[in-house]
Amino acid sequence: MSKERVPRIIQGGMGVGISSWRLAKTVSMEGELGVISGTAVALTLARRIMERVDEEDVNRALDAFPYQKMIERIRSKYSPSTDEQFNKDRFKAVPIPTIEYSKDLLELTVVACFVEVYMAKYGHDGLVGMNLLEKVQTPTLPSLYGAILAGVDYILMGAGIPIRIPAVLDSLSSNLDTVLPIKIAEDDGTEIVYSKFSPTGFAEGEKLPELKRPKFLAIVSSAPLALHLSRSQYGSPDGFVVEMPIAGGHNAPPRGKLQLSETGEPIYGVRDEVDYEAIQKIGLPFYLAGGYGSHEQYVMATNLGASGIQVGTAFAFCEESGMEKSLKQRIIEAVKKGLGKVRTDPLASPTGFPFKVVEIDETNGIPEIAEKRQRICDLGYLREAYRKDNGNIGYRCPAEPVDDFVKKGGKLEETVGRRCLCNGLVATMGLGQKRRNGTEEIPIVTAGDDLKFVLRFLKPGQVSYTAKDVLRILLGKDLKQVL
Repeated sequence: MSKERVPRIIQGGMGVGISSWRLAKTVSMEGELGVISGTAVALTLARRIMERVDEEDVNRALDAFPYQKMIERIRSKYSPSTDEQFNKDRFKAVPIPTIEYSKDLLELTVVACFVEVYMAKYGHDGLVGMNLLEKVQTPTLPSLYGAILAGVDYILMGAGIPIRIPAVLDSLSSNLDTVLPIKIAEDDGTEIVYSKFSPTGFAEGEKLPELKRPKFLAIVSSAPLALHLSRSQYGSPDGFVVEMPIAGGHNAPPRGKLQLSETGEPIYGVRDEVDYEAIQKIGLPFYLAGGYGSHEQYVMATNLGASGIQVGTAFAFCEESGMEKSLKQRIIEAVKKGLGKVRTDPLASPTGFPFKVVEIDETNGIPEIAEKRQRICDLGYLREAYRKDNGNIGYRCPAEPVDDFVKKGGKLEETVGRRCLCNGLVATMGLGQKRRNGTEEIPIVTAGDDLKFVLRFLKPGQVSYTAKDVLRILLGKDLKQVL
């Protein structure tokens, strides 16, 4: 199968670990673009090692990493201990991301992204991508380098304006020292703060490998943004994923003044409609996403000039996804009963972006349950950087303990309704922390409005479905006919 083949279906990069290596590999082997989630993979790799999850596959990938001294350090630190676990947390702590990464976290982040891509690509020559959030900036450079080391074919990025990523990919794939400006809350921009990554320094004197530059697909919500990115001084994306506000995860906020419906959800209007003709005139491949989970929508997209569609929700609940199995099954059963409503919550995400939440029992998707959670910020991926009174950089999150956030200069009103997505999304894949004080993190599930249609992928008499079932329905044919 040629790697130059243009995919028709992009499997979306969802949550923390929901777009797993196993899901991406399955989709990739069927001739489409399988995508892994690159969010918090340093954390999830460490926890997998601690509990021997996917042990054989992880060890194979670790053994393939070019700098084995780093692998020895990671194995030494995170391998399961024979010590008595009584009165200890389920998982050892992993360093929290900051602008200047510690050596331990830098190595773990590069290795984790390498491992995830390597596992997804192992044993076939299909296309594999990695999805990152622009809002989660501090891990970006080491994450990209780790993925490039493993031969990732595509990088996808949204939840912000990823204007510098083409130049960053040029630099990292040439093993050049690379910098990325980091947003500092309420800063006037007179003193730019950079995240920095040096492949030469990282390699500690060992030989640098020749690398392939992956293609870059920017996730956008409008033609003006796509045009702006295509004309950037930092280089143009290789294409776009044009995402509608009914997609899962983070959504772009409505253009203009925020207005809420009777149920407290953002109202999208005429200004948020996409000008497909203007997108097409840019002259780059594009994919439509958000509500395109059917063959009819696939045909509609191609008729609008798109190369295909990106689909997330349908894949999120298939057998190969990284969602914890019993939770996945509970949601499918809830959909059968007409339950499991998806709500666009304007407050839940600490990023300030609207975030889709599935209202399912025993999860933080239920407001009353979420409000009972004791606030703690011990993972820190969605913290924002801010400048302290003394000029140094600090970190804060509106989902952390309220008093802590306010002491750091945050506004009290910004804490209302915020939920800890870091811990909740990790719990959704079954790797939630259980603390020695008896508290346990519970899941928060995100999905697009298409959740109500996932039953179309179930064959008669079955209670689950596979990624191949999704592809078969989306393409309107048996897989044997289209490959």
